[in-house]
Amino acid sequence: MSSLKNKKIAVIGEGLEGLSSAKYLRGKGASVTILDQKLDNDYLNDLNKYDLIIRSPGVKPELLSSVSAEKITSQIKLFFDLCPCRIIGVTGTKGKGTTASLIYEMLKRQGRNVYLGGNIGVPPFDFLDKLDKNSIVVLELSSFQLIDLTKSPQIAVMLMVTSEHLDYHGDTKEYVDAKRNILRHQGENDIAILNRDYPATNESDIHTNGKVYTVSRERESFEEGCFVRSGMIVLRINGQDREIIATGEILLPGRHNLENVCAASLASYLAGVSVSNITHVLKNFKGLEHRLELVATVNDVSYYDDSFSTTPETAIAAIQSFKQPEILILGGSSKNSDFSELGRTISEAENIKAIIGIGAEWPKIKSHIVDPISRFSVIDGAKNMQTVVAAAAKVAASGDVVLLTPACASFDMFKNYKDRGERFKQAVMALKTDG
Repeated sequence: MSSLKNKKIAVIGEGLEGLSSAKYLRGKGASVTILDQKLDNDYLNDLNKYDLIIRSPGVKPELLSSVSAEKITSQIKLFFDLCPCRIIGVTGTKGKGTTASLIYEMLKRQGRNVYLGGNIGVPPFDFLDKLDKNSIVVLELSSFQLIDLTKSPQIAVMLMVTSEHLDYHGDTKEYVDAKRNILRHQGENDIAILNRDYPATNESDIHTNGKVYTVSRERESFEEGCFVRSGMIVLRINGQDREIIATGEILLPGRHNLENVCAASLASYLAGVSVSNITHVLKNFKGLEHRLELVATVNDVSYYDDSFSTTPETAIAAIQSFKQPEILILGGSSKNSDFSELGRTISEAENIKAIIGIGAEWPKIKSHIVDPISRFSVIDGAKNMQTVVAAAAKVAASGDVVLLTPACASFDMFKNYKDRGERFKQAVMALKTDG
């Protein structure tokens, strides 16, 4: 890293990754300046005086068009240049955090020296100096991190890709193109794992030179990969089928998570994890915080925190994860979402017992539900999470599920989705104490 010594480097963006970049580069002897709109409105002026520009994920590449392209890089790009070991990269519109975490847990169970980072919260510069050639790194990669990537991981996992982040990307094509950079720079000895159930991902096989494996929860694959068949997770490698686990034994709830389980199992197996260690993790992995997380069971009622659900699509997946009677907590602040499909799902579901509507968007969600009053209870007007949980507990009976899956942002009542989830947990745990 002597090449960075005394270099004048600008880090654009003072977020988690930007601060990590500045700390790491200063440690290597560089002269680092952090530039951020919060610090100075003219923060992008006079960038040409720097030897190198480090773009943070939230900074669009076109904002730096005044600087020659060879001067611009990012922490992720530099990490790919400097990392001495294998990288497993995971991307997708939904599920990448869960899948990356499963792979990490499986490799850890196998006894590997494994590190988890990227979009999931730990910038990879934080552990770069701890790595050697026998380590392995699992990176969750967002479209913001992938958009200008010029190297690809040795094992690339591309989950479901639909339409997202159009406030950042010009259109869906740009978003999907960014995701495909996880594959584009692979060599013939690399591995691409693609979800066959989504067109944008399924059609990405032409963008890699690596060996393609597929995953599906909808149908048995005739190719090598991992799929769901007759209630079992099945690995097919070299023409041989290996049953990993019965779907009913997987602790992680939700049919949508079977896609993530298939992808994680396949990636881990190809990285050298035994079937028994894969199975052990699947029997014990509860999921990530605020993502369909079981908080507690109180009076035989199960309370699930899915506060990370800020879109109708994630709420639909959560609602369809249970067959038991459900009490839903829906609503929040606006992301200009279309709730028609969510309304249809709720209207057609036979197991919804009550809905507690909160926040500014609840009336809009309610308008898409057909004749809710005659089919289940609707409770409006709760002003805080304690009241919401108390109302849910009042209508819940033994065997029911109470599900916080807002389908909306949180900013009208809470600081963010984490704050919303924490307050839900606190209110649920208070019920446990009271009981």
